[in-house]
Amino acid sequence: MSTAMNFSSKTFTPRPPDKGAFPLDHFGECSAFKERFMECLRHSGYESAACRQRAMAYLECRMDKQLMANEPLEKLGFKDLINEKSEEKPEK
Repeated sequence: MSTAMNFSSKTFTPRPPDKGAFPLDHFGECSAFKERFMECLRHSGYESAACRQRAMAYLECRMDKQLMANEPLEKLGFKDLINEKSEEKPEK
């Protein structure tokens, strides 16, 4: 007699990954930023270091539109660009 006994009544609740995946931009809210970044890559021979400003703007757009979790830009590798921005601001 083969009887399957399941003593565990826990149900599995899937959850999204913490890092590495985020929702697609179905409504194209950040597509202009993405296109500027892709254009920069094409013009620079796919040298991503030359397009870091545009990559940062794209990620900022995604965070503003709730398409990815808010992260400090320093943690995303843009600390040097943030320092440049603050130096450019005139002091009053």
